[in-house]
Amino acid sequence: MLNRESPVKGIIKSLGLVFGDIGTSPIYTLTVIFLLIKPTEYNVIGVLSLIVWTLIILVNIEYAWLAMSLGKRGEGGTIVLKEILVPLLKSGRQVSLVTFLSFIGISLLIGDGVITPSISILSAVEGSLMIPALENIRQEILILIAAFIAILLFIFQRKGTEKVAGAFGPLMIVWFFSLILSGIISISTFPAVINAINPYYAFHFILENGIVGFFVLSEVILCATGGEALYADMGHLGRKPIIRAWSFVFVTLLLNYLGQGAFLIQHPDTTNVLFGMIFRQVHFLYIPFLVLSILATVIASQAMVSGMFSIVYQGITTHIMPLFKIDYTSTELRSQIYIGSVNWFLLASVLFIMVEFRESHRLAYAYGLAVTGTMTLTGIMMTWIFYKRNSMGKAMLSLFVTFVDLAFLFSNIYKIPHGGYWSLIIGAFPLAVILIYTRGQRKLYQALKPIFIDQFLERYDVAYKRTNRIKGTALYFLKDAKEIPPYITRSMFINSIIYEDNIIVSIVKRVDPFGVTGFFTQDLAPGLRVFEIQVGYMEFPDIEEILKEAGIDEKTIFYGIEDIVTENIIWRIFSSIKRLTPNFVQFYKLPSHKLHGVMTRIEL
Repeated sequence: MLNRESPVKGIIKSLGLVFGDIGTSPIYTLTVIFLLIKPTEYNVIGVLSLIVWTLIILVNIEYAWLAMSLGKRGEGGTIVLKEILVPLLKSGRQVSLVTFLSFIGISLLIGDGVITPSISILSAVEGSLMIPALENIRQEILILIAAFIAILLFIFQRKGTEKVAGAFGPLMIVWFFSLILSGIISISTFPAVINAINPYYAFHFILENGIVGFFVLSEVILCATGGEALYADMGHLGRKPIIRAWSFVFVTLLLNYLGQGAFLIQHPDTTNVLFGMIFRQVHFLYIPFLVLSILATVIASQAMVSGMFSIVYQGITTHIMPLFKIDYTSTELRSQIYIGSVNWFLLASVLFIMVEFRESHRLAYAYGLAVTGTMTLTGIMMTWIFYKRNSMGKAMLSLFVTFVDLAFLFSNIYKIPHGGYWSLIIGAFPLAVILIYTRGQRKLYQALKPIFIDQFLERYDVAYKRTNRIKGTALYFLKDAKEIPPYITRSMFINSIIYEDNIIVSIVKRVDPFGVTGFFTQDLAPGLRVFEIQVGYMEFPDIEEILKEAGIDEKTIFYGIEDIVTENIIWRIFSSIKRLTPNFVQFYKLPSHKLHGVMTRIEL
């Protein structure tokens, strides 16, 4: 029996949770590329060489080596790069720039997250056209089937994926071995296709084809979509299992793409390369393969949705996103979360994209822009970090990778008028929310005018002696115990509500991703103590449980409510965001029968 921490188990888990997106890209990549150019032997070898070296540079070097050497306690992702880089910077302007870049990176990932299930599921469903009895099926029917699968996927999120996640890895192993076998069979019929491993053919193709070759890069990038998941999911599974699994996936993709190329050279009239190849090789197993491909795309989409939840949660804990309502779908793993507002936004966007683009090859025109943008931002931030750490070898290599990212990004710009603008529009929604929320919170903090702890204690000492105290313990939540917000002064000094035991609870974000500790720091005055909870920015803390473990049995929990009055359209949006999302105590699911909100009216 495998050990719980065995390398094999880690690899299988990685195959199901990390490599679904990049592992299903063979379904559509070559098919889309050869809508732009003729499938001559010269063109096929050149394109395959571009694919091979794109995987080597953008996935092997950028993510598997450089990015995954950067992390905090094994955690990766755009926010982690920001957390690493900001302490290395001295200028406030540089910090603002890095922060803004990370906002764009997060938004692009969300925009990309909408395209992934749309193109993956739709392209797999379109494989049914190879079946003779279904070859004349209308595109509207295929869209309905793909939409139905997507709806089931997103409805299922609320139930949690813990029970079925164990099947993801084994299913993806079957998928990858299918790709390997089909690739090897096809390569054996035209072995010359192996020449594509030589980078000469990639350079020659670009030079010979000029502007057309440059535009082909915009579709070649489809082979690397999902490569960013290696780094983003590092904290869930660990670096070693992901690297080991990627070695297997890389060989799989290499063999299958070369096999597809060999098939295309011999059958240049084929319209769907992967499915056409499988149908000619083993037509009696075609339907099982089609079902397997749909399952693989659903697994890829599931990994994307879980990734979106994690990204948003990171945004919440680092105070750049509103406190969206979060449900925990597992009694054992608090990392298994469901964010309803994010889930339904993604579903609505996916369905819209499917209906808008109708066909997977048209959808490819919108795909790639967000991916290359994310990769470019990752390259810039990595180069900066390596330079600041005086790791010049890695800095120069990272700079080279960034230039390659930029080449792909510029090649994708032509997609903007052809549908690429939709990935930007979708990404603009989370970016707008982040910018409005962060600016609004700063504005709100200035308007609330908290008082310093010394001034507060002077008034508290007088009030505590003169006021009739209520028996029991009251909790007051705030971010920084050195600054007291108006709701506490209003409650204690204006409304004269003072308990015998008053505890100020401060939740502090730790610089590392994991770890939760709670402890009393000091007694500020008679009947007034400070309890600090330190939380890693990837943790899902149970605040009520932490308080119980510390022996705190509160009678009342006070919290502040802001009534925002404004004529400014931006601050009205901010006010609406605040109203529609849970407040602090609701977010941490504190007992509702103990809550007592204190309202403060604020003009922005």
